[in-house]
Amino acid sequence: MKNPPSEPLQFSCGAHMPNRFMLAPLTNQQSHENGQLSDEEFNWLTMRAKGGFGLVMTCASHVQAIGKGFPGQLGICSDNLIDGHNKLVSAIKSYGSLAVIQLHHAGMRSPFEVIKEKAVCPSKSEKHNARALSLEEIHQLRDDFIFAAVRAQKCGYDGVEVHGAHGYILTQFLSSKINQRNDAYGGSLENRSRIIFEIIKGIRETCGKDFLLGIRLSPERFGMKLSEIKEISQKLIDDGCIDFLDLSLWDCFKTHEEYPNSNMSLLEHVLRLDFKEVKLTVAGNIRTGQDVKNVLDAGVDFVTIGRSGILHHDFPKRVIDDIDFAPIPNPVSVEHLKSEGLSAIFIEYMRRWDGFVKD
Repeated sequence: MKNPPSEPLQFSCGAHMPNRFMLAPLTNQQSHENGQLSDEEFNWLTMRAKGGFGLVMTCASHVQAIGKGFPGQLGICSDNLIDGHNKLVSAIKSYGSLAVIQLHHAGMRSPFEVIKEKAVCPSKSEKHNARALSLEEIHQLRDDFIFAAVRAQKCGYDGVEVHGAHGYILTQFLSSKINQRNDAYGGSLENRSRIIFEIIKGIRETCGKDFLLGIRLSPERFGMKLSEIKEISQKLIDDGCIDFLDLSLWDCFKTHEEYPNSNMSLLEHVLRLDFKEVKLTVAGNIRTGQDVKNVLDAGVDFVTIGRSGILHHDFPKRVIDDIDFAPIPNPVSVEHLKSEGLSAIFIEYMRRWDGFVKD
């Protein structure tokens, strides 16, 4: 096997990952409405560290109150939240895992009933009841991503991941459909991606070269184009500021919509990038031990596990022990999910996934 799942990994910043499994940043709605860590979310995440995930990433954690994307979201937007993060980081690290927080802002996808005001977006969106950000607010948004990274470093996190995927605010800037600005943050791909590069550069300069820094991007849906995401990804790599690139592919093994006549899978397209010292992880339909093997064999450095990490907190240990391991089939019982560390709120949220929870 090219990259055995049990093999340690060292990032260019010096951080060591004990194996090739990362827990995906999963929405779970378990924390308190003020952004404070709850006992339920603490239990959910620390169980995954105990279960052998070499890198445990939090759910998307908002960097501004107006960027909160869902009820019960963990926050990193205030010093008042530091105590909870200190506790979480200490527990995750005690099991030998890297502790990483995902920095997030939902933009126009912040529900009015959650933030109690109009959402913000690069451009006005009547459909989403969102107003356009002023230039001053864009600069504040950039700075608040950087401030959140500094706060995370003070909490003891090994690093941060900037969430630039899934239709949230940085994706909204990238999208030529959503972003209709005519200033330095709109128009050309260089302008639409400007805020991402400013955030990444700012975090690296402020937090230093030893702080683990990654970014999540997705090459389709929400107005994204694979060709543009590949161009941005290569520039991020070439700039030398990131340690890892996290590409959310929805399904690693599918062909891509932008190239319907190509026989290459989405993963094969991505692997044509020149990664230099940057490590690659991907998410998307990696559910069994054989899926893990196939992705690592293809040249991916480490895998990001979502669904199977929900079903089995010790999925990494099971796969390392048996490469043919396959998770329990869906739908699964409420009792099973409770035994895997999901609270009643999280289980109710998982009912959104068709056929996941047994009635």
